[in-house]
Amino acid sequence: MYAKIVGLSAAAVLTATSAMAATNATATTDLNLRAGPGPMAEILDVIPGDETVEIEQCATGLEWCKVTYDGTEGWAYSPYLTATIDSEPVVVYDNVKRLDVESVDVNEDDRAASATAGGLTAGALAMSLVGGPAAVAAGVLAGTALGAAAVPEKTVTYVTEHPVEPVYLNGEVVVGAGIPQEVTLADIPDTPESYAYVNGQPVIVDQDRTIIHVVR
Repeated sequence: MYAKIVGLSAAAVLTATSAMAATNATATTDLNLRAGPGPMAEILDVIPGDETVEIEQCATGLEWCKVTYDGTEGWAYSPYLTATIDSEPVVVYDNVKRLDVESVDVNEDDRAASATAGGLTAGALAMSLVGGPAAVAAGVLAGTALGAAAVPEKTVTYVTEHPVEPVYLNGEVVVGAGIPQEVTLADIPDTPESYAYVNGQPVIVDQDRTIIHVVR
């Protein structure tokens, strides 16, 4: 089975620009902790929603930050991390400079090499998960974030036992994000929901193509 990449990002060699103190941040939803700054990187752990991480640095020009959670160091998608400025929660991605978080440069050659590993194509059409950074983060700050829907065990079993061709999208798979129309969804028998394998994980979506459950 060959993986299809939609979007470009990956593990990389980083060059630090300066040394700054770590910043505490909170995951606004269950969030993958990955080995590198991109949706193709290995998933090391899952940061539960409302749990705290320490941000060490963020990748310049990307939406990923290097964090430590429960003793494990990895990369998290910063639009789903919030920190505090003047007693108010703010989205980390929009406030890296205000939070005095260290920025690092990503080696482009290593990004491309990682993207093409395992049959992935670095130059493929770029698409992103719909409504993730803006809609979900805004909902969290407003206190209206979506929770995962209850999904029957038989549905989860069907999805895991019937894998489909994986797709890679810019962003991160979280409940409430949407799947672009260009991505083909697979049917689930006897249910209106569908599924896809996105960024290394099976996701179950509703009839509006919104992710309602991430199979971990």
